[in-house]
Amino acid sequence: MVKLNKIYTRTGDDGTTGLVDGSRLAKDAPRMEAIGAVDEANSILGVAAAVVDAHRDDLFRIQNDLFDLGADLATPADADDDFSPGEMTLRIVPAQVAWLEQAIDKANETLEPLNSFVLPGGSELAARLHVARASARRAERSVVALAARERINPQALAYINRLSDYLFVAARLANDGGARDVKWVPGANR
Repeated sequence: MVKLNKIYTRTGDDGTTGLVDGSRLAKDAPRMEAIGAVDEANSILGVAAAVVDAHRDDLFRIQNDLFDLGADLATPADADDDFSPGEMTLRIVPAQVAWLEQAIDKANETLEPLNSFVLPGGSELAARLHVARASARRAERSVVALAARERINPQALAYINRLSDYLFVAARLANDGGARDVKWVPGANR
């Protein structure tokens, strides 16, 4: 269990932050960029969750998983790491990715197939979910950039990739099952 007695520690005043293994890293390092982007996506998802009635528990579950993802990214891997979770090590596991996939599939069963791209908008909730989706995509780019430099959990990459897909279908659900989707009309304003 996490226990926070003090919010400020002053240990980061030198521009570094601590990782799970006790090592310190510059706050502008690619690992910290990825962790920060995941945190930002989580915060933006919280803005959407604040106005949702249906699927609120799903969004809270995802927010919890995003904290797990942040902890996973904050735990550097050595050459022998198989990315299994442990008593003191949080890792994204295949079941978390599978849950997102099942939720996407379930939502898609109720949605009409798309015949055009949709603009981010429609209802207020759909617009908020689209903002969260775009933020999740940015977080994914940061995680991919980190993975190009250091070993990270492959399930972490899969999770952040599926998340934006989930948020896309959730936005369509929030648009009355896609009925209020705003369709892109290519070249409409030429």
